Amino acid sequence: MYRVLLSFLFINFCFSQQYYLYVAAESDDTVSVLRFDGQTIEETDRVTVGIMPTENEGPHGITIDPTGEYWFLTLAHGSPNGSLVKYSTENNEPLSKVELGLFPATMEISPKTGLLYAVNFNLHGLMKTSTVSVVDPEYMVEITKIKTGIMPHGSRISVDGKSHYSVAMMSGELFEIDALDLSVNRILSLDNNSKFRNAMHHSKVKPTWVTPHPNGKTLYIAGNGSNEIIVVDVDSFTVIDKLNTGEGPYNLAISPNGKFLLATLKSEGAVSIWSLTTNKLLKKIKNTTSVSHGVIISPDNKYAFISVEGVGGEPGKVDVINLETLSLQDSINIGKQAGGIAFWKIEQ
Repeated sequence: MYRVLLSFLFINFCFSQQYYLYVAAESDDTVSVLRFDGQTIEETDRVTVGIMPTENEGPHGITIDPTGEYWFLTLAHGSPNGSLVKYSTENNEPLSKVELGLFPATMEISPKTGLLYAVNFNLHGLMKTSTVSVVDPEYMVEITKIKTGIMPHGSRISVDGKSHYSVAMMSGELFEIDALDLSVNRILSLDNNSKFRNAMHHSKVKPTWVTPHPNGKTLYIAGNGSNEIIVVDVDSFTVIDKLNTGEGPYNLAISPNGKFLLATLKSEGAVSIWSLTTNKLLKKIKNTTSVSHGVIISPDNKYAFISVEGVGGEPGKVDVINLETLSLQDSINIGKQAGGIAFWKIEQ
């Protein structure tokens, strides 16, 4: 009887944890607030975003500030530039807005500088060098734009907050920006062609995402065009390994404990799970609809949340992957073209 009671209390404790996240639906101009209790995921709020009722403004990138008090959203479509909007997590009301560049996309806030760094993807513009916008998120003022490559995407901050990394999809480059002095430190051509960025050719690698390992020693890059994950040593800034994936790796996430690497496979509608202890593929899980997009992992390393766009008028979805059993746990419909995804908090 005593053991039964202990088991009941343990199970009840495990499922009493509530996981919260935000997910943008680009074709619906909405952001969903989701809650997952360890078994079932549900939508607690759906926020209509944008200020032009007759236009689709394309909510794309989303991030939460380190305090958890605010969330930030890039609206990719503008006239011509897109913008960054700041919201309160208390009531999901917009607080302020600042104009950025053409098609602003992914972003993060550095814990070292307190500044927000957002890539200007320039999806619908000319094939020319674009920028990273640096914003003071407290006052919502753009401090500067830093020139990088053609169609920069996959923007992430190092664990120590001192470096910003992004990849340029069409020029095939990795950029390291010094987050303190706001300048480009190093550039690595992923197509092994130092003259590539001056030629009007599309990258064969087509990198779409970069994420640092929690130990700060390596970077992992999604080669969307070359169907591989490229591993870069931070100190030497050279490629040290390549992992063959399925078709169209798009977004990446590494578990906080450094054990798992997850990659969304956009062309397959699946997610692959890798062991970073062995660099071996553990499992590939089919998503519940087509066009897999974003991926985040909970701070306790237990669950991954995958945004899946859907096709045409289909709803987007968020799939929950249990990382202990390597299986699909649950799924939920949200707005059309689910994309940007950010973890908010865990509550008991």
